[in-house]
Amino acid sequence: MTDRFAKCFAALKDQKEGALVPFVNLCDPTPEKSLEILEILCAAGADAFELGIPFSDPSADGPVICMSSKRALENGSTTRKCLDVVRRFRERHPEVPLSLMIYINLAYAPGLDNFFEECSKAGIDAVLIPDIPSSMRASESEWDSAARSHGIQLISLVPPNADDDKVRLISSHSEGYIYLMSRSGVTGTDRTAGMPTRHVVEIMKEAGAPAALLGFGISKPEHVREAMAHGVAGVIVGSAYVRLITENLKDDAALKKRSPTTRAA
Repeated sequence: MTDRFAKCFAALKDQKEGALVPFVNLCDPTPEKSLEILEILCAAGADAFELGIPFSDPSADGPVICMSSKRALENGSTTRKCLDVVRRFRERHPEVPLSLMIYINLAYAPGLDNFFEECSKAGIDAVLIPDIPSSMRASESEWDSAARSHGIQLISLVPPNADDDKVRLISSHSEGYIYLMSRSGVTGTDRTAGMPTRHVVEIMKEAGAPAALLGFGISKPEHVREAMAHGVAGVIVGSAYVRLITENLKDDAALKKRSPTTRAA
């Protein structure tokens, strides 16, 4: 397995900074433009990426990201085309940590072994599949085995209403990073962010979880500062970036100038 995420978090911690991790859909609106957007975000200060493969029924995504997926699919997005964008970006940026956020069907359709093999070849470090029930990973699962056999870290998601035992169970199975949800619901429907307690973050650390990234509702610098104060390693910003991309598809300069968040100590 790669250690790009661990190295990234350690370097930022030494600098007393948190990780800024944009989420964008690959191939939105086209493969070429998608690659340009990744390059712009990287130049603007992204430390790592969580990348989506557009899907027809994205159950965890709100209207902004759903529209992004729809736009990409209408323009011919496929898993193969998305991974080709990843491959091209990886050739230019060998050290940037990259994760995928996908849905079960996208991995099951080609077969788990085939899917994770293609992810590895493209340069993906980790994969998050939010519609895998945590009970399916209570012990070494087919998902863990297939991912690990190709050097892919399988990320877990901790919901905001999980009790302590649930947090410990989920934390014990995550690799790369752990996705800590700031609130329930889907992405992008609420521009406010709830915050985890230090208690939750400490339980995760005690259970052996990797660094935590907070997501859902992160759209302002003050959200980042508050998140860092609660002990997470960084934030995932999705809908705020995708909204900005949607509004400025023909104006790359706007994306460079209007980043919705900044790093916070």
